[in-house]
Amino acid sequence: MSRTIARSVTDSIHTSCQRITHAVSRQVPIRTLSTSLARHAKPGDITDSLMSFPQQRQNVPPSDYGDISGILSTPLARTSDPRENDRFFIRQPHRFHVYATKHNTHITLTAPTPPPAASKGKSDPSDAYKPPEPNRPLMSFATGMIGFRKAGRGTYDAAYQLASYVLKQIQERGLQREIREIEVVLRGFGAGREAVTKAILGQEGRFVRPKISAVTDATRLKFGGSRSPNPRRLG
Repeated sequence: MSRTIARSVTDSIHTSCQRITHAVSRQVPIRTLSTSLARHAKPGDITDSLMSFPQQRQNVPPSDYGDISGILSTPLARTSDPRENDRFFIRQPHRFHVYATKHNTHITLTAPTPPPAASKGKSDPSDAYKPPEPNRPLMSFATGMIGFRKAGRGTYDAAYQLASYVLKQIQERGLQREIREIEVVLRGFGAGREAVTKAILGQEGRFVRPKISAVTDATRLKFGGSRSPNPRRLG
């Protein structure tokens, strides 16, 4: 009796498995693998395919690079003009520094540093991320250098004559041809601050005035810090 029940269960399982297999075979077709060997292209076939389009390839310029390493090792394209070689360098203007104190006035003209291409002989994109180098001083004068002494160095007239002298030196030395842009940097609240401004706006500054691109106030203000000395009291 038990053998009959086991045989019937086995037959039912076998029948259900055949039905499932038949259903799956109808939904997903079985693909047989090809037993043919892979066919490799002959060297002559590649040459024939390249030579079959001579009109399309005759206008292609020849390449000087054998591989990608040759492209990476080649420096950037350079031109005959050294100013155009450095495409990553931000050109700085000349600066006209005016330091006006209570007792004297100082004027300094500085020029920007040359581009890295002119000094190194090559251009490097990393130079654009380096901090700017200090400018080159071209001339520096004070009121004492033009004949004023003691208390006369801090007067309005001394600062005006100093500004006229410096502007005349710029013209006589031919620096106005080199200057493309100039930035006026004012520092301090002495009498020379207003005097130099009037000289630049007057007849003496007619050659420099059109090239002024910015006016900056570089006066240093103290917030807290050390205690200042007591003010001087006379009488």
